[in-house]
Amino acid sequence: MIIEIENLSKVYPNGNHALKEINLKFGRGMFGLLGPNGAGKSTLMKIMVTLLKPSSGRILIDGKDIQYHRKLLRGILGYLPQDFRFFSSLKTWEFLDYSGSLTGMKNRKKRMSEVDRLLDQVGLFEVRDRQANKLSGGMKRRLGIAQALIGNPSVIVVDEPTTGLDPDERIRFRNILSQLSQNNVTIILSTHIVGDISSTCQSMALLNKGELVFSGPPENLIKKAEGHVFNLSLSPVEYEKAKDQYDIISTIPTENGWDVQIVSDKTPVYESLAITPGIEHAYVYYMEHRLQTHLSE
Repeated sequence: MIIEIENLSKVYPNGNHALKEINLKFGRGMFGLLGPNGAGKSTLMKIMVTLLKPSSGRILIDGKDIQYHRKLLRGILGYLPQDFRFFSSLKTWEFLDYSGSLTGMKNRKKRMSEVDRLLDQVGLFEVRDRQANKLSGGMKRRLGIAQALIGNPSVIVVDEPTTGLDPDERIRFRNILSQLSQNNVTIILSTHIVGDISSTCQSMALLNKGELVFSGPPENLIKKAEGHVFNLSLSPVEYEKAKDQYDIISTIPTENGWDVQIVSDKTPVYESLAITPGIEHAYVYYMEHRLQTHLSE
């Protein structure tokens, strides 16, 4: 399956240019869409699931324009919106059963078997009889991914799935998506949390103010930060100066001051050690340093 986004733009009635000529192409596996709040990620997701119409451009799935093949799209699509909601009067299994009926699963025996399988997969089988509104925040997000999966969709769109989750639930959720990405499906993960874009994403895109500023494998973004990430051991006085001189990624208090990680195009004036960058280092370097430097030229 190939998804192609061609010259996609969206301008809201208030004049907000949420997307500007976006062009992307990706296939099976997990695709990460990363960017700060307000970058246009949710707008792109809503267009992809036909909740919004683009101002111009189009999205093709295996060559078919989704705006003219909505029935086909809905038959292969699973969607977990950022503001996932459910009927509070339903038990966990009842909500998932209802979701399955909406996908066209008419055989109740097969539907119930699928409900139990998915509840077990996302770790909710033991609370299947609990009312959905009594679930914890992490459990509700897991119920959300279960409803996105019912009906065996070949395209799964998840928008900001880990917002508000504690670290354990975030790791659990990412592991669920990682396992799913091995099942010959396309998962589109939209997030502003850099850690959600892990090695499980074969490809990713970076949005900023409605524009596509990077696309490719995560390791290509990381390569752009190689030689530009440093660890410094600073006294309190040096730290106060360094805050105004560098883009600081992390600070750890020490007995004599601070251990600090920074990004910089030049070797720092303080004693430093170059370190191997990760995806978070690369994101800060690209968004807060390289991109801003390019725009100011």
